[in-house]
Amino acid sequence: MASDKPHMNLAVIGHIDHGKSTTVGRMMFETGAVPAHIIEGYRKEAESKGKATFEFAWVMDNLKEERERGITIDIAHKRFDTPKFYFTVVDCPGHRDFVKNMITGASQADAAVLVVAAPDGPMEQTKEHVFLARTLGITQIIIAINKMDMVKYDEKRFNEVKTEMSTLIKMVGYKPEETQFIPISSIQGVNIKANSPETPWYKGPALVPALDLFKEPEKPTDKPMRLPIQDVYSISGIGTVPVGRVETGIVKKGMKVNFMPANKVGEIKSIEMHHEEIPQALPGDNVGFNVRGIGKGDIRRGDVMGPAEAPPTVADEFTAQIVVLQHPSALTVGYTPVFHCHTTQTACTFMELQKKLDPRSGQVKEENPTFLKSGDAAIVVIKPTKPMVIENVKELPQLGRFAVRDMGSTIAAGMCIAIKAKQML
Repeated sequence: MASDKPHMNLAVIGHIDHGKSTTVGRMMFETGAVPAHIIEGYRKEAESKGKATFEFAWVMDNLKEERERGITIDIAHKRFDTPKFYFTVVDCPGHRDFVKNMITGASQADAAVLVVAAPDGPMEQTKEHVFLARTLGITQIIIAINKMDMVKYDEKRFNEVKTEMSTLIKMVGYKPEETQFIPISSIQGVNIKANSPETPWYKGPALVPALDLFKEPEKPTDKPMRLPIQDVYSISGIGTVPVGRVETGIVKKGMKVNFMPANKVGEIKSIEMHHEEIPQALPGDNVGFNVRGIGKGDIRRGDVMGPAEAPPTVADEFTAQIVVLQHPSALTVGYTPVFHCHTTQTACTFMELQKKLDPRSGQVKEENPTFLKSGDAAIVVIKPTKPMVIENVKELPQLGRFAVRDMGSTIAAGMCIAIKAKQML
């Protein structure tokens, strides 16, 4: 069903085992997106497998391997409605190996719910996710302090975690005074749909009503169309069907399009969203579409679609402003980690370290530093090892942000401020 409500992509992030999937499952159940009999079926199955209390998590973790291991691996897209919005939930894996999926998920989100377990408080990954959410352009965030049942709904413990989280989010530029902190128990359904007698001391909104306090994201329909490809399917009787999220501009039927860096041209035959054909897709829409003149092998995840007359920019080199989140030693010229930008994962080399900046004021601290270490902010020149699309953050912010990963963790995050474009023949 097409919706006349505004659409929001919601990322649910946080440390492993803090209850993200259960929170999402519970929100979907409480908003009527998942019928009670399905949850009941999951509950029985979970108990029989010795995984009692996992029933809500399984709404999202419908991949078999995830059930066996009890963790979230891929990014599951699910839909639910509140009175004001219709949400597509991007359930972001919290497990270490899966941060790169989390980056893809968060880079598509308009807002986030960060789930923190009351007994543990913020953990290492909670910090990483907060940094990433901010760098990837998520400006609106709710902090759900979960598992309050395990601390007997203690207001004092809630306030301790709230204080720790306030300090953490302030570091990256969120304003604690503008952020909702909500005590919840997803497994018990406390403060999810309505305020609960378990927390008489809490005066703010429950989680689902709080989602409606988010501001509607602006739709950059006036910008050139950009749609990063997430996957490419071959569907019998239809042909090649790429899928992805429209970041900017409008995708229309009959449009001539160009995929970069594959440098392939085609024409849009049809567009589909939530299994319904639509005449056009706007920013924020997750769509599948059929393209005349494109074979399955011609394009892949990481390519970006744009209009034939204004194709996506392929960088020969680009200048970026980065923040080094963590690095075991020092980052120097010649270092070649993997850059995650929109849906691409491309190894890129640091060619020049131009300026070291004061991360708080943005003023130049040092010209041409010999190395960068954890906590440093800098202006650097980067060269992708193979053609990759990236755009100037001032023109198309959705395609100008990136995270840098190496050795299983996020080393740095940043944004592209200038591009030397590659000439594509």
